[in-house]
Amino acid sequence: MTMLELAKHAKQASVELAQFGNVQKNQALLAITESLEQRTADILAVNAKDIEFAQSQGISAAIIDRLLLTPERIQAIANDVRNVAKLADPVGQVIDGGVLDSGLKIERQRVPLGVVLTIYEARPNVTIDVASLCLKTGNAVILRGGKETKFTNAILVEVVQQALEKAGLPKLAVQAVTDPDRALLLELLKLDRYIDMLIPRGGAGLHQFCKENSTIPVIVGGIGVCHLYVEATADVERSLDVIANAKTQRPSTCNTLETLLVDRPIAAEFLPKLATRLAELGVTVHSDDFPAELQNLVKIQPLVEDELRQEWLSLDLNVMVVDGIAHAISHIRTYGSQHSEGILTSNYTLARQFVQQVDAAAVYINASTRFTDGAQFGLGAEVAVSTQKLHARGPMGLEALTTYKWVCEGDYLSRR
Repeated sequence: MTMLELAKHAKQASVELAQFGNVQKNQALLAITESLEQRTADILAVNAKDIEFAQSQGISAAIIDRLLLTPERIQAIANDVRNVAKLADPVGQVIDGGVLDSGLKIERQRVPLGVVLTIYEARPNVTIDVASLCLKTGNAVILRGGKETKFTNAILVEVVQQALEKAGLPKLAVQAVTDPDRALLLELLKLDRYIDMLIPRGGAGLHQFCKENSTIPVIVGGIGVCHLYVEATADVERSLDVIANAKTQRPSTCNTLETLLVDRPIAAEFLPKLATRLAELGVTVHSDDFPAELQNLVKIQPLVEDELRQEWLSLDLNVMVVDGIAHAISHIRTYGSQHSEGILTSNYTLARQFVQQVDAAAVYINASTRFTDGAQFGLGAEVAVSTQKLHARGPMGLEALTTYKWVCEGDYLSRR
């Protein structure tokens, strides 16, 4: 099938899918969960082939962790689909409206976008998350994973298509491009007549490639250079717990802490305790602010400015001492990616200042950045974490996969 044929099939499927109600869409979602659970062994066997290929290519441990499926991860993916099925269907929802002086009744109603193209790297869970969210909102979806997920994506899309057929929904509402040829991707990026939105999930290079080559509207996100600022009034022991969670719970995610900013008045007390905790967790520190006597306690590398702008996605952490909240906010504005930023403090006034002045999709007070996630936010799952401002920002759930139309009703009215 050519890319043009694939896109045409997706467009037709989106027209058909829009006619189905919430009950039928939920039946398809529940069929997906059952099939995932029943075919766990098959999925793991195929995923092992992708892992073997990734290892043979020297792909980093962080990417392999994103790629890896386990029985527990497959069950978590299935549970996320169940959660999506439980959520209210936004399609058809009346956002607002009223009756004009002319007598014309107008309403804004949520409707599907149509066809969504998602390009992503190394995350097989994205295949199911995006498919389930798109199906719930009546959108067809084209999935284009990286070469390292070729076999896993193929079986996951097979699972979804079989569930769609079982539920009586169009099979081609979910399709995948498993050929890694970039020429095929370039073809897809020009098919704005059939594809309504492009969501790339990956590194800065992928985002830039899509913005430069796509005629389809693009929503970028997923790059997380996340910060926590430990303000002078913070509870030190409890702050250490939050930092440990934000950095080490799952280092390969986009909502992982990459740079820690420590207020100078507490640095002498805080840094030794931080060094002890990070050493226990196997974290390598990148900093020029640790005193010499701590450098035998924890692994310390010199701080490199370019690394302040990148995702480590590993057990590495930049640590800087800053001179107050203005310095911390200035640093975040310079090096952050508008993903997730947080302050640890007991000063409510400074907390509100941080919230007002930091430009990010999610801003935290006394909490880990690891909460920036569709499931954690009660959205069921997410198609991406948007770090831009139009038309969606932060974890993109069901509403972010809809647009609206004006529905206008009169009694044979003509404009006066």
